[in-house]
This record gives sequence, structure tokens and C-alpha cells, in this order.
Amino acid sequence: MRMDEATAAYLRHLADVRRLSPATVRAYRSDLADLATSLPDLDVGDIDLEHLREWLWRATNRGDARSTLARRTAAAHGFFAWLTERGIVAEDRSARLVAPKRGRTLPRVAGVEPLREMLTSMAAAAAEGDPIALRDHAALELLYGAAIRVSELVGLDIADLDSERGAARVLGKGSRERVVPFGAPAARALDAYVVRGRPALAARAASPPSALLLGARGGRIGVRAVYELVSRTLAPIVGAERVGPHALRHSAATHLLDGGADLRTVQEILGHASLGTTQIYTHVSSERLLATYRLAHPRAER
Repeated sequence: MRMDEATAAYLRHLADVRRLSPATVRAYRSDLADLATSLPDLDVGDIDLEHLREWLWRATNRGDARSTLARRTAAAHGFFAWLTERGIVAEDRSARLVAPKRGRTLPRVAGVEPLREMLTSMAAAAAEGDPIALRDHAALELLYGAAIRVSELVGLDIADLDSERGAARVLGKGSRERVVPFGAPAARALDAYVVRGRPALAARAASPPSALLLGARGGRIGVRAVYELVSRTLAPIVGAERVGPHALRHSAATHLLDGGADLRTVQEILGHASLGTTQIYTHVSSERLLATYRLAHPRAER
């Protein structure tokens, strides 16, 4: 269902069934119109948590008040709960949506060394030859090495890999296709998985799968499985109870800028339509630089 159709039906429900005041319905209409403007080419079934989070981050960075952000978060919760109840979408993608706080618009970024240690540990486990361990190592290396979204990761087919060039073709937001590079560690993890892990998993499927990353039963891996994998391996590094795959994308973007990458290059790698979205990461890099300075410079003491 298109966003405008779903919004119109939901607003009728608020006015006619729940009998909310005209002012409240107008506020919901404004909030959902803003969401529709930020996601012009997507049906409601294609909108995921990542889309909703980026919508709120953009609102935060253009200076929307905290009360506005809280209201828009509530509007999204109500809208997607209704869509789920009506069976228009399979699951409520807004359930874990939280209004961003001022000054903290991004998840925590993992340090380079802790990430390297974690990935090295995953490589050692994969070296034992277990198909799931090989797949998990490849998934983490690709999420971080190519800075891709979880939806782009699970949507990859085996034909989308270009091992010789060290690149993958992904389908991003608004069905925009782009080619993303990845480094030698990701290439080695992918090679090991494709040669030693994927055939064992593919053998469990009823028909030959096209997906690159396969689940335990041989079908395409799901987003939830990737969330669980990342939370299990990354949460201890960033000091959080739970963390999603987007934290690896944030970490990759921040590390690219810390390493001197051009902002527009990072924009292309991330697949951001607007440079303004990418500029969020410059704030993270600046904060890290200032923190390092204050810890290391002998004249930093105030």
C-alpha cells in the first residue's frame, strides 16, 4: 500500500473510530506527511526501523524541538501499530524506535582496535570450518568493510559479488543501486564462506538458493538473525545492552572520516541521497578528536 493511501485511512480511523480532536488529527497528518516526504518512493511495507531512525535524525539536525521529535515518534508508533493490527504490514517496524536525544543523534561508535580484535576472534572461530561461523564472520566483515545497511546485506545474491574487484552491487533505499567496495579481510571471509560454508547451508534448502547469506535451513538469512549476531558480538565492545547492525555502518563511516576520507566519497559509499545526512558523522569525528586531545595534550587542562 502506498504511503498516502495508508495515511489517509489511518487519519480516518483516528477521527471516526478513536474520535481524536481535530487538532490532534492535524498534528498526526503533519508528522506522517513529513515521514512520507522523507521516503517518497517507498510503500509502507518497505519502511523499516532504519528508515524511521534516519527520519528522526534528519529532524534533529534541522533543529526540531524535543517535543516535536517526541510527538513524531509517537505518531510513527501509532501508525505502524495500526498497520500491523490491520495486517497491512507483517510486523511493527517502529516498536524499537526512540526519539533521539539532543547531542546524541547516533549510536555509539566502536573503536578501531576493539573491532579488529572482535573480527579476529570471529575469523579464528570460522577457521574451524563450521558453516554458521563462516557465514557470521563474512556478514560482520561485509557490514563493517562495506558500510552497508542490514537490508542491503540480507538482500545480496551470490551474483552480486565481484570478488576480483573487491566490490558488491547493493540495492539501497528507493531502489537505488550502487556498487560498494570492501577490503581484503572481507574478501577473504567471503571467499572462505562461499567455498566452505555456503554449500553446506545451501544443501539444506529445497531448491538452489540465489541469496549470498543463508540461514540454518538454507534460505535467505533474515534481518532478525543479523540483529542478534551483531548485538551478541558488538554490544560488549560499545558498552550497551543491545546494539543493531547500523552501529557497524556508523563505525565504518566515522572511521573513514577519521582516516581522512573525503565527505562526498563517504556519501557515495553509504548511499546517502543528501550530503547533509552524511555530515552527521563529522560531528562524531570532531568529538572523538576533542576527546583524544583532552586526554593526550599536556596543555589541554583547563
